[in-house]
Amino acid sequence: MDIELKPLNLPGSDDRPFVIAGPCSAETEEQVMTTARQLASHGFRMFRAGVWKPRTKPGGFEGNGETALPWLKRVKEETGMLISTEVATPEHVELALKYDVDILWIGARTSANPFAMQAIADSLKGVDIPVFMKNPVNPDLELWIGAMERINQAGVKRLAAIHRGFSSYEKKIYRNLPMWQIPIELRRRMPDLPVICDPSHIGGRRELIAPLCQQAMDLGFDGLMVESHCAPDAAWSDAKQQVTPDVLNYILSLLVIRDEKVVTEGIHMLRKQIDEIDNGIMELLAKRMSVCREIGRYKKEHNMTVLQTVRYNEILDKRGAQGSLAGMDSEFVKEIFEHIHEESVRQQMEIVNQK
Repeated sequence: MDIELKPLNLPGSDDRPFVIAGPCSAETEEQVMTTARQLASHGFRMFRAGVWKPRTKPGGFEGNGETALPWLKRVKEETGMLISTEVATPEHVELALKYDVDILWIGARTSANPFAMQAIADSLKGVDIPVFMKNPVNPDLELWIGAMERINQAGVKRLAAIHRGFSSYEKKIYRNLPMWQIPIELRRRMPDLPVICDPSHIGGRRELIAPLCQQAMDLGFDGLMVESHCAPDAAWSDAKQQVTPDVLNYILSLLVIRDEKVVTEGIHMLRKQIDEIDNGIMELLAKRMSVCREIGRYKKEHNMTVLQTVRYNEILDKRGAQGSLAGMDSEFVKEIFEHIHEESVRQQMEIVNQK
C-alpha cells in the first residue's frame, strides 16, 4: 500500500468534529437555500447535497443533475460554506469542477467498481481537490483501499474515507451494518488517513443518528457526514434518516469528544495488565497447538481422519455457552474457536502428511 497524503485543512473546532451537513438530495433551489441558511446560522461550515442520485430501482427521484449545481454555488456565495456533492462518472467530475464544488465524494456503489473508479481517477489528473471515498457496499477493505489508491495515483493527495456501513440481506436494526472492525483496521493500516462516519446511511432512521455519532467519536473518527433537511418528512429521498438543522445542532452539542492522545498512569497500568494477559493467552495457545500435534501423530498412527466433525461441533457449542456465562457474546467466542480449530487442523495436516 503506497498512498501519499496531504492534510485536508478543513474547518473544525476543538469542541466539535468537522461536520459535513445538508440534504440527501438537492430538490429545489428554495429547499437547498433554506437548509443551508439554517445550517450556517448554527455555525456549520461544510454543506452537502446529492445532485446525481444512484437509486436501486428506476422511477425514483434521481437528482436534478447540472440544474442543481448553481444552487450549490449560491450556497457558497451567500453563506461562505464549502460545498460538496457525490460524483460517479467523469462527466460528473467535470461539471462539479465547473461550478466550483470544493469537495467531491464517491459513493458506495461506485467505489465497489474498479472500472468506474479508474475512469474517475483519470478525470481527476492534475486536479487539486479533496476527495472522500465511501466504503464499498460489501465489506471488502482491500476494495476500499484500492479505490483510494486509484484516486491517489491520479495525483489527488487530500483524501478521506467515509464509513457508511455495509449492505446485508438480514433485517437488522441498522440500514447498513456498521461492522466497526473494518474502519478500525483501515485506521490501523493508514493512521494518517482521516476517517469520517456517515450515521445517516448506517442507521437509516433519524433516532439512530445521535448514538451512532457518539459511537464514532468514541472510536476516534475524525468527522461526520450527516443528512440534514429543512423539512425531513417531506424529503424526496431518504426522508426517514434526515434531521433538521436545529436537531443536528442539538445532537452535536451533546457529543462527548475524547482525546486519544491522553494516556494517564491509570490507563498505562491497565494496558500493562492486558499485555500480561495476552502473553498468557499466547502461551496457552502454544500449549494447545502442541497437544494438537500429538493428536495428529495419534491419528496418523491409527489411520484416522484429521477432521472429526462431531468433536468440532462439541467444542464450538461448549465454548459458546461458556462465553455466554462469562458475559461475552456466544457467537464472538465461537468465531474465535473456529479460527483456533482451523489452525489446529492445519498443524495436524502437517503431521499426517509428513513422510
